[in-house]
Amino acid sequence: MPEGHSVHRIARQFAANFVGSAPEVSSPQGRFVEGAAELDGRKMLDARAVGKQMFLEFEGDLWLRIHLGIYGAWDFSGEVKVDPSIQIHGQTPGHSKLGQTGEHIGSGTKGSDALRDAKSAGGDTPVDSLGEDSITSIGAPRRTRVRMAEADKEGDLLDSFPPEPVGAVRVRLLNETVCADLRGPTACEVLTPAEVDRVIQRLGPDPANADGPEERKRFVERAGKKKTAIGLVLMDQAVVAGIGNVYRAEMLFRAELDPHTPANTLDRTVLEELWDDWAHLLEIGITVGQMITIDGLVGDAYQKALVDRDERHWVYKLEGTPCKRCGANIKLEEMGNRKLYWCPGCQT
Repeated sequence: MPEGHSVHRIARQFAANFVGSAPEVSSPQGRFVEGAAELDGRKMLDARAVGKQMFLEFEGDLWLRIHLGIYGAWDFSGEVKVDPSIQIHGQTPGHSKLGQTGEHIGSGTKGSDALRDAKSAGGDTPVDSLGEDSITSIGAPRRTRVRMAEADKEGDLLDSFPPEPVGAVRVRLLNETVCADLRGPTACEVLTPAEVDRVIQRLGPDPANADGPEERKRFVERAGKKKTAIGLVLMDQAVVAGIGNVYRAEMLFRAELDPHTPANTLDRTVLEELWDDWAHLLEIGITVGQMITIDGLVGDAYQKALVDRDERHWVYKLEGTPCKRCGANIKLEEMGNRKLYWCPGCQT
């Protein structure tokens, strides 16, 4: 399932390519015909993400709400422009590659240092061998096809534009230069401003939208009331928006927290540090585009981490292997119907 940084990156691509235009909106699959008709030909005014959900605003006080869920993804095709706030790692003529990333706060290194490291690593970005969390392309200015979900992946160059719909396209947005096709979302609906506000009010704070004392306090108060394990609380979108399985595991490792600790037993400063850590991680993930949660990687080590998932995470999907910090075997268990990875040596 895409985590918060991926959805923010997608929203920024909509801002760069669709906001200000009046796209044709259709439903090639046929499951969103009425909603598409409501939006067709209306100017797009805004594109924003809150946690794992994206909201596109159209003229006439109408919003398109998208929740990608586990299987959803957007395909962009055409002359896709890259949002300038997104880090570009490597370029070939007429083509821009985007990664996805995170960082680790630990061993005296703060999030800003990890962001600096990631930005300074430079060089051509290799293609991830697993095609995961990473590398990719928003092709500009040539006409290409790009998939954006948890992993951004480049497809083939287009022979014609717009391309024929491929698969079950729930909704297609098309302007003069760019086409965006949505497949497999958990939610795809047209809402009024009041309905959008009700959805957002049910979500926890998102530091990519606001990272101030009030948002931090809101997270601390919501988390501090929970008697459930902190490993569950971080995944509760009503407490904090955007954290998924990867960030959950890696944040708890960095904080040296036992995932089973009841959230209401944690000191307020610990919860504040978790919020600050998430704010740093999310900034890095949005800017750089890949969830690298080990900091200080440069040169060959950084390039290796981009290719090999095991070199960019501390515990995620490393069950049964020795912890890179203490040597204890990483554990895997189920928590809240999701896989939890943690180190019994560092996190007890």
